[in-house]
Amino acid sequence: MRILRTLAIGLAALVVCGGVVAGILIFAAPRPGGNQAAPGDLPRFATEAPVIRASAPVGAGVAGLADPAWIASTARATGIPPRALQAYAGVAIQVADAGTGCGIGWNTLAGIGEVESHHGTIFGGTLDANGTATPPIYGVPLTGGAFANIPDTDGGAIDGDATIDRAVGPMQLIPQTWRNWHTDANGDGVENPQNIDDATMAAAHYLCRAGGQQLGQEAGWRKAVLAYNGSDVYLGNVIRNATEYAKDAAK
Repeated sequence: MRILRTLAIGLAALVVCGGVVAGILIFAAPRPGGNQAAPGDLPRFATEAPVIRASAPVGAGVAGLADPAWIASTARATGIPPRALQAYAGVAIQVADAGTGCGIGWNTLAGIGEVESHHGTIFGGTLDANGTATPPIYGVPLTGGAFANIPDTDGGAIDGDATIDRAVGPMQLIPQTWRNWHTDANGDGVENPQNIDDATMAAAHYLCRAGGQQLGQEAGWRKAVLAYNGSDVYLGNVIRNATEYAKDAAK
């Protein structure tokens, strides 16, 4: 299974923003069952969708910040696995509470998570109760040619490969990005890029910085997503997924 997962993950161009390389494209297709809007019909960016907070945090970490009933109903409406949705919603709430004005929505994080790894379920994988991808998700070796060329930077400590870098986890962060934005978002005392809470928070911090803390505006949002992956196809699919998730959740 590890070999299958590694060989089957494809990727698009990487870009550098502020010295940090971000995400890797796994899928360049709309989410299963989503509306097949033509590119010209897409909005220019995905606005922040509302989320209902829990009356009191449910457990430790970001996964307990959103209202459980909202998680259940929104997961049913969107098809996002509940454990993944807990991460996206909780991170969006925590970023909002930080007071930076970033404006990142759970739907944007979900739009990226769908393209990167189908919310941690790529090739039959799952997220365990703690939010960790099982089995772990690793991208292809970034050896150049059709892929980016990123020599080993972590001695295999993060991506399990001491010869070349690979993207890791449900948000497909390369080792350099994880080292810069590593965090323990689920409160278990371990910083793990294979954990969707930790990975989503790291991705959000990266996106907020890349977009100049202005993801509530078109220019900042587009800049941030293109910094995560500099592909117009990638951008369009994140817009499509994020806007459809928001629409489905509002029904």
